[in-house]
Amino acid sequence: MSSITELPPAPSDSGQPTGMLTLPGMPGVIDQVALAKLYGEPLFAMPQDLYIPPDALQVFLEAFEGPLDLLLYLIRKQNFNILDIPMAAVTRQYLVYVDEIRTTNLELAAEYLLMAAMLIEIKSRMLLPPKKMAGGQEAEDPRAELVRRLLEYEQIKLAAQKLNEIPQYGRDFLRAQVYVEQALQPRFPDVTVVDLQEAWRDIVKRAKLVQHHVISREELSVREHMSIVLRKLQGQKFVEFEHLFEPSRGMPVLVVTFIALLELSKEGLVDVTQAEAYAPIYVRLAYTPA
Repeated sequence: MSSITELPPAPSDSGQPTGMLTLPGMPGVIDQVALAKLYGEPLFAMPQDLYIPPDALQVFLEAFEGPLDLLLYLIRKQNFNILDIPMAAVTRQYLVYVDEIRTTNLELAAEYLLMAAMLIEIKSRMLLPPKKMAGGQEAEDPRAELVRRLLEYEQIKLAAQKLNEIPQYGRDFLRAQVYVEQALQPRFPDVTVVDLQEAWRDIVKRAKLVQHHVISREELSVREHMSIVLRKLQGQKFVEFEHLFEPSRGMPVLVVTFIALLELSKEGLVDVTQAEAYAPIYVRLAYTPA
C-alpha cells in the first residue's frame, strides 16, 4: 500500500512556509504544473541544453543495389578469386551486414536473408563428401551457379556504368532553343495617303516648270494610260514612282496617269511599296498566285 510522505515546509515568496506533498517516485512540486512529459516523467523546467533522445534520428544509407552487389563488393574489396570464393569468410562478412539492416529495414533484409541462406547451403554442401557422377566424372562445384550469376551481374553493372558516363540530356547538358521568326515573303512598310500626296506635290511642282501656251483639247483615256503604266512596269522589278510620269506632256496627262495608277492599285494589279519612312516610293507588278 502506497503512502503519502509529508516534506518539510519550504519558504514561500512571502517568507511563510508552504506545505508540499509528494508521492513516492515523483519529484517534489512547489505550486507548479508540469510543462511536458519525457519518457513518461513530468518535466517542470525547460532544459538548459539541447537534448536529443538516442532513437530520435536514424539514418540508413543503402549502399548496395542487392545481395549480388554486396557479394561482389566483398569479393573485389579483398581481392578474392571469384572462381574460388572462400565461402566461410564471405558468408561471415555478409551476415554482419544483414544483421545491421535487419534492425532498421526488415523488408529490405528479407531479400538479403534469402541470399544468406543460399551461402550457408553452398558452404554446407562443400563440407560434405563430393558425390560421384555417372561415368566417373567429378561433381560440379557447389559454387559454380553463384559464380556464374556474379560474373553476369558484374558485366551488366560495368555496362550500366559506361552508359551512365555518356552525357545525358537534362542531366549533363540542355538543348539550346532559339526562335527566329522568318517570313516567307518580305514585308514592306505600308504606303500612307500622306506619302502619296507628298509624292504627287513634287511631280506637280516639276510639271509647272514646263508650261506650254498651245491650247488644245485632247481626249484622254484612263484605261489607255493604265495599259501604258503596265507596259512600263513589264519586265521591271521596281520602277520609281516619279518615273511613271512625263511632265513634258502637261498637267492633264499627269492627272490621268495618276488616276490610272490608283485604279491599277485598287484592282490589285500593281503594288506600291516603300523601304522605310521618307524613302522613295516604288511601284511594281503584283504577284499573282499560280
